Amino acid sequence: MSRTRPIGPIGPMGHIGPMVRRRLLQAHVSQILACRLCPNMKQPPVSGGAVLSRVLLVGQAPGVREPILGRPFAWTAGKRLFSWFQQWTGVSEEMFRTHVYMAAVCRCFPGRNPAGGDRVPNPAEVEACSQWLRQEILLLEPELVIPVGRLAIERFIPCPRMDEVIGKLFRSTLYGREFDLIPLPHPSGASPWPRIEPGKTLLARAMTLIARHPAYVASFPAKPPRKL
Repeated sequence: MSRTRPIGPIGPMGHIGPMVRRRLLQAHVSQILACRLCPNMKQPPVSGGAVLSRVLLVGQAPGVREPILGRPFAWTAGKRLFSWFQQWTGVSEEMFRTHVYMAAVCRCFPGRNPAGGDRVPNPAEVEACSQWLRQEILLLEPELVIPVGRLAIERFIPCPRMDEVIGKLFRSTLYGREFDLIPLPHPSGASPWPRIEPGKTLLARAMTLIARHPAYVASFPAKPPRKL
């Protein structure tokens, strides 16, 4: 059984050019896909690919369909998530996946909870998978991180209640790197929170912050000026 570990410590990357950085990122993604560290997780791991970006989206964990389809947020929750970005930022799902690096707290489907729904990864699984997020933050040096869902948000800041963090921009530091943090609620249809108040208003506020963030704007090709 493979016991994949990251390539090794990554130091300051400011002097590394984009071509070398991309090769390192491609090697990193290959290691993620080969990882079999957690025996109770349902392999294979899921990755959004080696997208060189200063914007990092961090989900919670794949669902049952994501390993089959081979990409994060590939089913119902993903449709809702990408509809938010389309509505508030004018960016399609295809454009988003091409220009934003998509990570997660855990990269494998945790399996079903006997009581219903998906199992929540245990602390040991979260810790084992944290090595991948660490390497991504050090390698990409993101200027904007978008955690989606409570489990992802709590990797960066405390989240006692969703209405205390959604709709706000935080300055956060993790693994020695500082960046802006704009949390989003999880788009799962199981929770009505984003569709009722105050969640509806706070979601719109968060998406507006993302749409105006310089790193997000710079991540996508400039649109041609409209003809008058």
